[in-house]
Parts: sequence; structure tokens; C-alpha cells
Amino acid sequence: MLVTASIVTYKNKREILDAAVNSFLNTGMDIFLYIIDNSPNDTIREWYDDPRVEYIYNNANIGFGAAHNIVMRDISKLGKYHLVLNPDIRFGKGVIERLYSFMEENPDVGNCMPRIVYPNGDLQYLCKLLPTPRDWIIRMFLPFNRIRARIDYFFEMRFSGYDHIMDVPYLSGCFMFLRREVIKEIGVFDEGIFMYGEDTDLNRRIFQRYRTVYFPDITIIHDFEKGSHKNLRLFWVHVKAAVYYLNKWGWFFDKERRKINRTIKREYVCCKYGNNSPKCSKRSS
Repeated sequence: MLVTASIVTYKNKREILDAAVNSFLNTGMDIFLYIIDNSPNDTIREWYDDPRVEYIYNNANIGFGAAHNIVMRDISKLGKYHLVLNPDIRFGKGVIERLYSFMEENPDVGNCMPRIVYPNGDLQYLCKLLPTPRDWIIRMFLPFNRIRARIDYFFEMRFSGYDHIMDVPYLSGCFMFLRREVIKEIGVFDEGIFMYGEDTDLNRRIFQRYRTVYFPDITIIHDFEKGSHKNLRLFWVHVKAAVYYLNKWGWFFDKERRKINRTIKREYVCCKYGNNSPKCSKRSS
């Protein structure tokens, strides 16, 4: 198997999930898809009659990372590359082939994420520095948009321009194109995090030994809504995840975070204003 993927779903609308499933299956490559369902019923079981799809019903909402781990923990289930795919992602034909080729050409890359936009074409700023307490917790409660925008400018790496390949310490979990051997070596999602932040933790562990790369030669669409900003329960799930992560890696005295973030800012802040550094090479058109 060349590429496998896992989608964790929870009461998703059929038209949204169909778009994600069909996007992945729209290839002639040797692929396989696992749909892991955390919903309260197994309605989805009847939706996909395709030998390349396996449906797994949990009969409980066990969380995002724990559900993906059902597949990822069993290395024999994975292809050479494994895609962690959100149910609200969609993309055109050729994306999987292009990512496969990029990973084959760059064996030092452990995780790759393409350029991601909203349905209206606006860019989603999903390349991030390693989070500090200010970036994650204080930012949630800030009433002043100007201060929040200043934090986002650095935390979301907006200073980089987003128009070139970059090594990024924190890539979004909505689309993680992972190397199987990296999963085998680094491990899977930390199940201490129910949702929000499990991608931060896994990407950081990968980044310690491999490159984690933003690859803007490819663009995909994410029908994303910030649920934690609209739902009080999800908001506190987000806060709890942030506290867990910071307890694990360090709140204010995280030397590795400080070193990585300083290096990333030094390497890429120049790109927005023009620089001859190899790190600032523009993407091909």
C-alpha cells in the first residue's frame, strides 16, 4: 500500500464527509481509507461501498487523537505514507500524487502540509510557532483585537508571506501527510489530549528528528469553523488541552521552544521583505 488515510468523524453532514472521502479516493494510486466514527450511531456504515474503505465504529466519542490511533498504532495497517485527514477537507485530483512525489524526493521530511484555504479562497494561517501560554491561553480571553492580531502575526507565522516552502514546528492536524517510518519511530497522538493540541504535540515530537514542511505548491480547501469559539463546552476542551500540553512541555521555561521559535523567526521573517537566503526560495508557479 502506497498511501493510507484516516478520517475521524463525529455527526458530520454527509455532503461534507462525501467531499473528503471522494477527494482522497480520486486517484489511481494504491490507497486505502479508514473512517473512524465517534458518532452516537453508525449511520455512516451504509454510506460507502468501496473495497478501498474500512469503517470502524467506536460507539463513543473517544477524542480525535485516540480515534486516529486505532489505525496509526498498528503499523501493519499503514501505507508507506499515512494521511491524517479532517472530514471537512476537499481537494482536486493529483494532490496525493504530488505529495507522494515530494516526500519521495525529500526523505528527511516526516510531515507535510499543503497550502490551505477557506471555500472563498482566503488563506488559512495554519503554520505556527510552538505555542507559549500567551499564544494559547491568554490570547483566548483577550478583548482587544489589535493585541490579538499582533500575537497572531508572529504565532501564525504571518511574517513569512506563506508563498514558499518552509520548515514549520507546528502544522495543523487537519491534513498531516506522514511517513510511516516516522510514526513507527516517534509514536502516535498523545491520548491525554481529547481534542485541540494533539497535532501540536505530535508535530513537535516529529520536528525534533525530522523536517515538518509547509508545501504551498498544492492548495486544498478546508470548510473550517472555529467550534471552540462558538461552543462553551468546546472552548473549555480547548483550554484543558492547552493546559495539558504546557504542563507536558513547559509553561514559561521551555528552552527548546524558545530556541526553535527564535530560529524560525530569524529564518523566515526576511522572506516577506525579500532576501537571498535559501530558506526564502519562492515556490514554483
